[in-house]
Amino acid sequence: MSAYEGKYAEELKKTAAYIATPGKGILAADESTGTIGKRLSSIKVENVEANRQALRQLLFTAPDTHQYLSGVILFEETLYQKTDDGVPFTKLLLDGGVIPGIKVDKGVVELAGTDGETTTQGLDGLGDRCKKYYEAGARFAKWRAVLKIGANEPSELSIQQNAQGLARYAMICQENGLVPIVEPEILVDGTHSIERCAYVTEMVLAACYKALNEQHVLLEGTLLKPNMVTPGSEAKKVTPEVIAKYTVQALQRTVPPAVPGIVFLSGGQSEEEATLNLNAMNQLDAKKPWTLSFSFGRALQQSVLKTWSGKAENIDAAQKAFHKRCKANSEAVLGTYKGDAAGGLGDESLHVKDYKY
Repeated sequence: MSAYEGKYAEELKKTAAYIATPGKGILAADESTGTIGKRLSSIKVENVEANRQALRQLLFTAPDTHQYLSGVILFEETLYQKTDDGVPFTKLLLDGGVIPGIKVDKGVVELAGTDGETTTQGLDGLGDRCKKYYEAGARFAKWRAVLKIGANEPSELSIQQNAQGLARYAMICQENGLVPIVEPEILVDGTHSIERCAYVTEMVLAACYKALNEQHVLLEGTLLKPNMVTPGSEAKKVTPEVIAKYTVQALQRTVPPAVPGIVFLSGGQSEEEATLNLNAMNQLDAKKPWTLSFSFGRALQQSVLKTWSGKAENIDAAQKAFHKRCKANSEAVLGTYKGDAAGGLGDESLHVKDYKY
């Protein structure tokens, strides 16, 4: 049996190719209710639906930003929310040429038989949920697997369980018309070198693509959301050029050219670091058969959140901060970013140890 050839095959290819349009990227606004609560509490705003809607509305209605985005990942609550004027968020985004996506996993749980490693839950009932999300206007999905680097980690059990889970999720999504974003995140936590991160990234990605092929996933109708290859959070920093070299090399060795786009997670880097590293990858003189773009959450929202602080009078300034980061990352996808969005809140570290959401 070859890759998925069902009724959605052509639509999946078209959607994935569109999301991978050079110069555009994804806003990951898919924080669960608990995680967005942490974001809101950091600016002393209560975690109630009205405030969650207000933050998402601020992002989705920011003037002149849709040109830099090809997709937005939503949380289930957000998929059904509307603007204050009664316009569904999905319609608002689609009218601006931005495809709505949806987070479909149910978070991580500890993997028995390992030293605190995890696997992702949410396969039960996934087909029915995907069908429902497609009817509500979503056209792509996201599932986050989490791996860690330690003395003996990631274990072979962790690598295989997470690869198989991602592949199963991907196939179920495609059968229901959603482009799956495959996200095997290797956490930055630790003292490891960039070489160790590169080795682990290659092992994990190789296992993922073996599993995706075995489960007949149509690669042309998928996207990859990996970590950038960096030293551990407690190790000495390296330049964006070094990160670009190791990251692109790991991808060349493991990701088939059938995949249209690779949309990086920011993984707790500062907003500016994430942009500079992406820019360096796109400036690198190397073979890159896929679009290298972004699917940033914290690295697109942190300075926006702090500027807004839950106050209506700050919406305009917050939307300008969002525009600045979207434009910077769009330029980074094209390899033309000049560093003009640097300084201030964009340089603050966003690292959270053992990040969960």
